[in-house]
Amino acid sequence: MTSPLTTPVDMLGATRPMSTAELATRGKIGKTAEAFEGQFLGIMLQSMFQGTDADAPFGGGQGEQMFRSFLTDAIAKQTVKAGGLGIAAVVQREMLKLQGLTDQPAPTPTQPQVTANVA
Repeated sequence: MTSPLTTPVDMLGATRPMSTAELATRGKIGKTAEAFEGQFLGIMLQSMFQGTDADAPFGGGQGEQMFRSFLTDAIAKQTVKAGGLGIAAVVQREMLKLQGLTDQPAPTPTQPQVTANVA
């Protein structure tokens, strides 16, 4: 007896589409996690550059010291923009848990639904 049972199987485990509010929340959480990683890296870089001084003719004296925080912040932002160190992903996952959301988003309409054929 062969009776195919076609049941949609979602490979990601999501059972419902995301609402607009949930998408907005996920976007805010993602941006906040990246901002946190940027701040964290900026602080790390500032402490790393504290003990370094450039000698003449490349040393900038007071001007270099005054603008060093801008340089470290720019380096941190570019590092996060290029993929970061993975801190943002961990922070995002924990923030999603605190909001009662899973870290795997629901499938988009472009993702195919897999059907299971049971014989």
